[in-house]
Amino acid sequence: MGNKTGYAAGGETVPKVRVDHVAKQYEETKKHAKVKVENLTEQYEEEKKGLFFSKNINPSSIFPDSEEEGYVLKNVNLDVEEGEFIIFLGASGCGKSTLLNIIAGFLGATEGKVLLDGKEIGKPGPERGVVFQSAESAIFPWLTVEKNVEYGLRVQHIDKKKRRQIAKDAIELVGLAGHEKKYPSELSGGMRQRVQIARSIASNPEILIMDEPFGALDAQTRRTLQDELIDIWKKTGKTILFVTHDLQEAVYLGQKICIFSAAPNANIIYNLEVPFGYPRDMDNPEISDYTKEVHSKLEQAINIHGKEPVDKSPV
Repeated sequence: MGNKTGYAAGGETVPKVRVDHVAKQYEETKKHAKVKVENLTEQYEEEKKGLFFSKNINPSSIFPDSEEEGYVLKNVNLDVEEGEFIIFLGASGCGKSTLLNIIAGFLGATEGKVLLDGKEIGKPGPERGVVFQSAESAIFPWLTVEKNVEYGLRVQHIDKKKRRQIAKDAIELVGLAGHEKKYPSELSGGMRQRVQIARSIASNPEILIMDEPFGALDAQTRRTLQDELIDIWKKTGKTILFVTHDLQEAVYLGQKICIFSAAPNANIIYNLEVPFGYPRDMDNPEISDYTKEVHSKLEQAINIHGKEPVDKSPV
């Protein structure tokens, strides 16, 4: 007769049916996505022109025949696991930022849906922190670093003592300790971007949504902030969704890289897992070769509509 642990006398193993049941439960847990994008389609409309012009893109260059009927994104599907660092990579105007804005709750989808922990997203929420490309348009010039970082906490009616400590921790995390009383006009571009990141982190979102946050910075500042972002991600374990059209940045930062085709009717053509740990030496021959492979797939994705993929990767 079997014992109470489920093992049979004589060292026999658990009956196979029980093992299969446990395995099935494990797979179901493993497949749970933090963010799930299901058959998402976004139609171009006149009132959404601002999304293109904000990126210095003329929408007529993407929808030359019929602006009213074009689709920016068409049948996009994506699963994002909790704690992943995901890169959205693609040419300008391919819908990367549009998808981020839908996940953030700023835009509604024409068709399909986006789920967060199994619940459909319909509006912005505190569990999603957003970091924009331009800190100048996101932080308040009349508030100090400290008060900018505290702002979201004040809106949530967190008491002064607690929000001051939370802001202090966030400011230290992004390397701005000692600059708490300065105003944005007294800071460099990289420091202002740190303020924006600190403000998002202070509100303790589950997901950081970042739309080309380092695109306007010089190369040295950009690399410094990239390293700091990796450090923040490791320390906090937050899920990060990060838009870029910079190939080197995508390979340097991401755990996974989602490569978009060109608009109209853009989709995620490749979903790549980056096979390297951190930190990454971009001069390492293996990483250099991998970057060339990603470049080739990016070119294929951009050219995939209407003709055969073209490999334009450097020799």
